[in-house]
Amino acid sequence: MMTAGTQKEESLLTEGDVNFAPSRKGWYKILDTTTMELLDRDSEVFLHQSLSTPCLDVLQSCEGIYITDVSGKKLMDFHGNNVHQVGYRNAYVVDKVKEQLDILPFSPRRYTNAVAIDCAKKITSLLPPPLSRVLFAPGGTSTIGIALKLARVVTGKYKVVSLADSFHGASIDAIAAGGEEQFKRYLGPLIPNTANIPQPTGYRNTNGIEDDIAYANALEEILKKEDGVGAFIAETVRNTDVQIPSKAYWQRIREICTQYNVLLILDEIPIAFGRTGKMFAFEHYDIEPDIVCLGKGLGGGVIPFAAMVCREEYNIAGDVSLGHYTHEKSPLGSAAALAMIEFLEKENIVEKVQQDEIFMREQLQLLKERHPVIGDVRGIGLLWGIELVKDAVTKAKAITEAEKIMYECLANGLSFKVSQGNVLQLCPPLIITREQLMNAITIIDNAIAKVCGT
Repeated sequence: MMTAGTQKEESLLTEGDVNFAPSRKGWYKILDTTTMELLDRDSEVFLHQSLSTPCLDVLQSCEGIYITDVSGKKLMDFHGNNVHQVGYRNAYVVDKVKEQLDILPFSPRRYTNAVAIDCAKKITSLLPPPLSRVLFAPGGTSTIGIALKLARVVTGKYKVVSLADSFHGASIDAIAAGGEEQFKRYLGPLIPNTANIPQPTGYRNTNGIEDDIAYANALEEILKKEDGVGAFIAETVRNTDVQIPSKAYWQRIREICTQYNVLLILDEIPIAFGRTGKMFAFEHYDIEPDIVCLGKGLGGGVIPFAAMVCREEYNIAGDVSLGHYTHEKSPLGSAAALAMIEFLEKENIVEKVQQDEIFMREQLQLLKERHPVIGDVRGIGLLWGIELVKDAVTKAKAITEAEKIMYECLANGLSFKVSQGNVLQLCPPLIITREQLMNAITIIDNAIAKVCGT
């Protein structure tokens, strides 16, 4: 019998890009000579790391929902590292960035600029009134670091609680705050001192917990025993092997954090700006975080750009360099972010995503009814996960099948990421049409039928 530990190792071999499993070797055999030559050159010059090297393919261009490789093959991108809310090469965003390039492409520290101020004001105008202070950074991981430092200043406490198997970025402080062991391998002691509580889990519930309120109460159990916890950090929702939390879950978390003077830091780096059918995912839960971290799609898929936003009363660290990044008031990043938000608003993208959610729920449920390998379907907005299992009773992960289905989909024009070895993560650009969504579901349908014989 395969244990949880061996399943985890198997999922890393298939999900990760340090991957020489049969399916990956088979994929390379269908790539052309030019592509393979470029992949070999890439492998020779870049430092190899899990989840990045060796690469799957070589890209030449992108537009809308598509990435195009050097052989001319177009793929619908249902991964996109969550930067592509408004699609690739969005004309509105690109034009605004080009305009900014001709005026002020860089703003040194100790100076500000109008577009950065306008961007900060726009972001805070979208958030609840207490969240009114901003720091920009080049990427989401950096905003996590800023948030953790600020939490120490505000509370005078240094410990952090996060969710098990969570991810908040790849810098050493973000790794320490997260719960994903793959990123901690060989690194020794980490700071901050972090405790983990279980992720809310419905379909794959191995903890004997009947509802997700009990998962929330696990935070209080830690706070009763642990002195010095200053922050609880979590992604508001995820489309991995965990459930979409209930409103009661997040309201209970908010209540506990307030009671114990623990800052609630929400990592919405991959999911803000319409992905869940709200501008911010926490709006579904009628709560207010103390700090929210934003990134990825904030730069419009053009410029690396991120923001940490906190409560007004936390503006107390004027003698500390919390961020101090070279590009902390980037005119280009600010122009891209403003344009991205303006595009979402003028095209009513958030409202569109709410309707897309209904369509996706219906179509993926039909897919589940057709294919026994699909154990569960869950999602919100345009953030979906399809969990594949070998058996409906044991729920053993269909890891090999998931990898084969991924490559079959790639061969037929659809790219997505596999999480935890057996969850197909579907995160399309929010501009996607209904016809394109249906085409993608058909590709998945056909791939499952071919791999699993159903």
